[in-house]
Amino acid sequence: MKMNQNNQYLIQLIDLVAGYSQPVVGPLSLQVNPGEVIGIWGTNGCGKSTILKAIANTTHIFAGHIDKHPDLTISWQMQQPVRLNEMPFSGHDYLYYAQAQRKSPPQRLVAWLNKRIDTLSGGQFQLLAVWAILGGNADLVLLDEPTNNLDPVGETILADILAAEQGHRSVLLVSHERAFLNQACNRVVKISHEF
Repeated sequence: MKMNQNNQYLIQLIDLVAGYSQPVVGPLSLQVNPGEVIGIWGTNGCGKSTILKAIANTTHIFAGHIDKHPDLTISWQMQQPVRLNEMPFSGHDYLYYAQAQRKSPPQRLVAWLNKRIDTLSGGQFQLLAVWAILGGNADLVLLDEPTNNLDPVGETILADILAAEQGHRSVLLVSHERAFLNQACNRVVKISHEF
């Protein structure tokens, strides 16, 4: 489904308390609207990733609830995208298999598209993996610590890619790097331990 700016919110967390065998984060209320790029910031271990897992239905919700637009589609990139030791296909192939054909990749990534995936640096692969998610058709993209493996140049490239998505694609990303989130997002939500 293609959602537009006139639709209601995509997803709303209402007094959410989530975790595993016990609560890790919450209560948290948050609304994501079409076209927003929202950062979730906090220290390591405060439950940032748990919020994404709750949205993706892979963790336990102890209290509160999550309201999703009925036709919402979600793509989620975990902290470490999968890359096998030998991946004998190109960046073009990787984007094709990921169905990342919504629009052309950013110019900064084009030089890597003819290279084999297993020859890219960790940072190059991280940026390509983020684009593989952003280049798809999901209404909401979840990115868990997308700056992993990135040097300052890579972080700037990623911030530029995310800033270009503002108003076009809804993204919810977590990071412990506040300066990066300030550069890449419409707004930043701070998470702290409640338990």
